[in-house]
Amino acid sequence: KASEILGAASVTLDNFADNRMDGCELLDVIKVVEQGIDQHQPEIVYTHHSGDVNIDHRRIHEAVITACRPVPGHPVKSLLFFEIPSSTEWQPPGSAPIFAPNWFVDVTETLNFKLKALEAYQSEMRPWPHPRSLQAVEHLARWRGASVGVEAAEAFILGRQLVM
Repeated sequence: KASEILGAASVTLDNFADNRMDGCELLDVIKVVEQGIDQHQPEIVYTHHSGDVNIDHRRIHEAVITACRPVPGHPVKSLLFFEIPSSTEWQPPGSAPIFAPNWFVDVTETLNFKLKALEAYQSEMRPWPHPRSLQAVEHLARWRGASVGVEAAEAFILGRQLVM
């Protein structure tokens, strides 16, 4: 339902066990990501931040970095890392890289779509004052927006960008 609200053309899921990707061979995860890149030929890829507390998110980050190696002819020109409320900010200081965004997208006009999609994603949402509550997600978007002079923003770390 969330993907329908956002107008996603397709959603691809694999059979990796939830919160157990540390038990998967990294190469198996890389192959799944590479298949998606081969199929869709994206110029921009978004993935989790490397300092996320969730092991699955860190594993996906590693796989995406590897699958997006800048070899000749590779379609990916931009690689962006995003934050996940209740995962990215929960790493203890000094245990992992901090999320220090340097790329912002104004989402003032689309924030309500995101909130509606998250509301439909009931298995992951929590009641206020949890960081994954609708209120907290909206507060974060407004805070990120205020930090760059717009009403609401999504924050990313630019991992790589090829300008042609």
